[in-house]
Amino acid sequence: MTPGKRTQPRTKLPSTYNPASGHRFNVGDRVVIKHAFPPGHRRTPYYIRGKEGVIERICGAFPNPEELAYGFDGEPAKMLYRVRFEQKHVWPGYQGPARDIIEMEIFEHWLAPASGRAKPASPTQNG
Repeated sequence: MTPGKRTQPRTKLPSTYNPASGHRFNVGDRVVIKHAFPPGHRRTPYYIRGKEGVIERICGAFPNPEELAYGFDGEPAKMLYRVRFEQKHVWPGYQGPARDIIEMEIFEHWLAPASGRAKPASPTQNG
């Protein structure tokens, strides 16, 4: 086989993407995680509530796990996003490199638009 040439066509892998029509946020939008503490099972970590991040990707619509945890069907499906946060904005006194990030998947009902703040750096900035 010659390097860089395929002898067989590439087969497509099944997609894990769910259709994302009707999403509220776009890739690159600045968002804030709602600083709420409703009772019961929640999928949004306590430590990330109230923090600002940037939409890294739109994952699609999925049944709401906060409803599934109580035996409901999770419908209607909720939009899921991957959100990128700078570590220094998540952990007080963080001493690591400025380019360190944390990404997590957060459902749309936990997100609000960020306003009047500087956009957090992408991992390719500063380094």
